[in-house]
Amino acid sequence: MLALAVIFINLALVAYTIGVWSEKLSGRLKPTHLVFFFAGLLFDGIGTNFMQQMNTSREINLHGITGAVALVLMLIHAVWAAIVLWKKNQKQIQQFHKLSLVVWGLWLIPYLIGVALSIFK
Repeated sequence: MLALAVIFINLALVAYTIGVWSEKLSGRLKPTHLVFFFAGLLFDGIGTNFMQQMNTSREINLHGITGAVALVLMLIHAVWAAIVLWKKNQKQIQQFHKLSLVVWGLWLIPYLIGVALSIFK
């Protein structure tokens, strides 16, 4: 189960990073970016589910708290991206990458905590 959790969390990293950075490099939010945002969210949710199934102690820790916050932020980010695209507000479409980079950076915190925990255990 740990292997599946690691695979899905890393798929989330790849999908979300592609979405965020391709949006930044293109200079505007596009529907393809939205697909990568939701794919990252889906993969992260699946990976998190596998990790929760392995955590029998149900203790609250920094990794769990930051991970939960990151998932919620990813959901808000993806839904907001869909709304921006639906409304077709060109200014928001061109500036959306600012929000994307912040959410991606915050998402990296629990990801890196998880990496550090796995190295130092």
